[in-house]
Amino acid sequence: MPGPRTPRVVVAVAMGAALLAGCSDGNASAAPALPGSTCFGAFTPTELAPLMGTGEETQVDGPADVRLTAGRKSALCNIYVDGKTRFFASAERLPQGQHFFWAPAVDEQKPEPLPFAENSKLWDSGAAIFLSCNGPTEAFELKLWLDGSTEQIKQEERRPLFAGLMKKYLEFAKEQTGCGA
Repeated sequence: MPGPRTPRVVVAVAMGAALLAGCSDGNASAAPALPGSTCFGAFTPTELAPLMGTGEETQVDGPADVRLTAGRKSALCNIYVDGKTRFFASAERLPQGQHFFWAPAVDEQKPEPLPFAENSKLWDSGAAIFLSCNGPTEAFELKLWLDGSTEQIKQEERRPLFAGLMKKYLEFAKEQTGCGA
């Protein structure tokens, strides 16, 4: 849970257009609208649209940024569609030298390494990276994690989608956390 210095952004967007159009044929509604900037400001609605599926209401719950410090060690963002988690992003700052072990559930997904990050894993519904950082005042470890709902995405498109999202997220998070400063 964020502290008092961690403002949270909660955005709910209703699919009013579908409702106003009288869409009552019993079929699932169109993909829900997302705010202009999502999950710490790292992703655009277009980038995350494939993960949103169908629904009427979207809620983005997370802090406005991913600036981690010795006092603010983690940031979590969830995007919900009709109350169901469709996308999750997290960043965690750990003390230098802290070991990280991959959860057995990740290994069950037959992950592969990301081509742009040494200690990383990519699977059909997400990606994670664990890296050592030299910050402006101290060294630290940074763990980045993305996960999403992919049942509406073709199998062959899932890993490339998460690889692209993680590549962007890695650069964004490194800048915001001072990793490599």
